[in-house]
Amino acid sequence: MGRHSSVKARGWRGRSPVIALSALLVLALVGWFTFDFLADKLRASSCDTTTTLNVTASPDIAPVISRTAREVSKEDKCYEVRVTDTDSEATAESLVVSDGTEPPDVWIPESTIWLQRAQARGASGVPVTGTSVASSPVVLAVTEDAATQLGWPAKQPTWGDVLGSSLKIGLPDPAQEPVGVSLLFGVRDQTKAAPDPATALTTELRRLTPNVSSSVSGLFDRLPGNGSEESPLDGFPVSENAVLRNNARGGTPLVAAYADPPVPALDYPYVVLPEAQAQKREAAEDFLTTLMQQDTADALSDAGFRTPDGEMLRSRGGADLTSTAKVTPAEIPQATDVDDLLNVWAGVNLSGRVQILLDVSGSMAEPVPGTNANRLAVTLKAAGLGIGLMKPSTKIGVWLFSTKLDGDKDYREFLPVLPISEQAANGGLEKLQTVQALPNGATGLYDSVLAAYQSARQNYEAGRINVVIVLTDGKNEDPNSISRESLLAELAKLQDPRRPILIVGIGIGPDIDVDELQAISGATGGQAFTTPDPTKIGDIFYAALSRTLCQPPKCTAKPGS
Repeated sequence: MGRHSSVKARGWRGRSPVIALSALLVLALVGWFTFDFLADKLRASSCDTTTTLNVTASPDIAPVISRTAREVSKEDKCYEVRVTDTDSEATAESLVVSDGTEPPDVWIPESTIWLQRAQARGASGVPVTGTSVASSPVVLAVTEDAATQLGWPAKQPTWGDVLGSSLKIGLPDPAQEPVGVSLLFGVRDQTKAAPDPATALTTELRRLTPNVSSSVSGLFDRLPGNGSEESPLDGFPVSENAVLRNNARGGTPLVAAYADPPVPALDYPYVVLPEAQAQKREAAEDFLTTLMQQDTADALSDAGFRTPDGEMLRSRGGADLTSTAKVTPAEIPQATDVDDLLNVWAGVNLSGRVQILLDVSGSMAEPVPGTNANRLAVTLKAAGLGIGLMKPSTKIGVWLFSTKLDGDKDYREFLPVLPISEQAANGGLEKLQTVQALPNGATGLYDSVLAAYQSARQNYEAGRINVVIVLTDGKNEDPNSISRESLLAELAKLQDPRRPILIVGIGIGPDIDVDELQAISGATGGQAFTTPDPTKIGDIFYAALSRTLCQPPKCTAKPGS
């Protein structure tokens, strides 16, 4: 009994360290889990409620925002973040007229321009500025073959290189895509130094109009090798981030051309919308602080974005296709500046109905010094080049005027009003170049202008820019016509603000009565352009055309502007 007990005691003592350690381990684990459980309970109990912050972000940046939102949910916060990726145009529309879904508390569009548009459309409470969480320069992305023509890879191409070349450049509709707006600013900057910036801007924008797409994705579809039935493009404006993503996934390699001076970048503004309640606003402020921290900045850089001030934090693969240098964005444009450029763009793209009234009186046969042509010939040449700036769908018609050109009438129709494409197809444009001046004809200006304007009024076409263009080298010489006062009175009666028709007077030569032509044009909200030097007819024709490519009242030019 004693021996047995002794052995048993020794066995117990021999096992006691293992048992003791095991017991301690169990106690430690129980204590740990108990502490963790209690800590969780205490943390949970510190929040009366958990606030849900709804964030809507543009699809390109939404994945990074979502990643940060998931990290926030793991922290000791009294809110959770739900991120939805939605096209910015759709978000803007839903803020104006509800689509029935729950509105976001925070909006991160790709550009401040969307904030401006939402407010302009009626979402009056939407802020027009926000805190930028990232940026991406707007570049002109061109194919490697096109870039080679511009000297790449020896040099990184610039916007001036691209726009000054014969490359076929596409454009996303600026009314729908902010990168399209940036291109408008870039073209404006490139044409500022031209002798007539307005004309140069119109000419360059007109060159871009045949290749407009409603979306950026539509332009990517037209890259060589993508199987589009439309003719391939050499390039188009897009964000630098989109270039990086395209090249990373093996799309048609694109080289980024950067703007100098810089154009508005995509700035990804973070805005708290006015309907957000106090708790959500607090959560939104805290979440913004998180987005501005280094971890999120690194994640944005990994995703191909730059910092708000244009720094690229980490070099990207394929750096030879994009620039790793700092790209300082241009200041965000004012809404009025954006509107002005969009109005010009709308005019360039809007088809017109143009009634041309062409002077064929005897003085138009006068030779132009320094040329082998007369006044009518240089006028017809300028008109032909000007018509080339118009969209093929624009309708033009031509009346000739002098005195007693058709019985007692001082005018007659020469070309009926038809689309330019049809005029070209049936030989009308070639026929126009054969017009000759009448040796004994005088200038029957007043009756002809009134008749042409009455015809334009009777045949007004909504959705088009309706214009009467008067080309002349003199003043009214018909003693049997109505008076100037009567003409101006009749024109005043014919005005309809809802159906505007401008008269644009273009006068050349030393015999022009500038005041007369300006009075006639001004009566309709139009403008007169005159020069004593007939060789300048081309310049003033282009200037006149550039100022008629927008509907009044916003785009009506002032005399001398």
